[in-house]
Amino acid sequence: MSEAEVTQQEISAAKVPHDIFLSNLIMNHILLFTAIAAFGGKYINLLVLVPIFSFIALAYTFYRAHKVKREDSEFIYVHWQIARRWSVLFSGVLALLCTVSFLGWWGQNSGLMMKELTYALIGGLGLLPTLMSVLVLVIIESDSLHHARLGAYPKGARQRYLNEED
Repeated sequence: MSEAEVTQQEISAAKVPHDIFLSNLIMNHILLFTAIAAFGGKYINLLVLVPIFSFIALAYTFYRAHKVKREDSEFIYVHWQIARRWSVLFSGVLALLCTVSFLGWWGQNSGLMMKELTYALIGGLGLLPTLMSVLVLVIIESDSLHHARLGAYPKGARQRYLNEED
């Protein structure tokens, strides 16, 4: 399928996975995280909502990327696979955050770590990589969304997902 044959319906459908992923990154990981953190220690336990909402959005992306058929529209298929690819990476980052957070919580509650050490561990090994990956993925996904709006593919997408040359 050449890029000139892409319909407006396909363009709208191809934007959906990028919109979901960007909404997760921007509204959930930046705005919701900042809003909860700004209220201080009284509401700090609500930060657990951020990864929960994120895993829900990522699970939906994985489900839809698995269900979309290449035969229906290669254009839509490729854009769902692009979003799925970056969702896999981001899932790993979130798994790291959850693991480090759990270990910090466990270490502090078992008396093995001071509160300051726990904060440093969770902040340095959990939150910092998550926030950095959010910023990088916002740029990458914005570019993919731009390509979807133009009815095009990002560089190398046809070769990666359709096994053909650009």
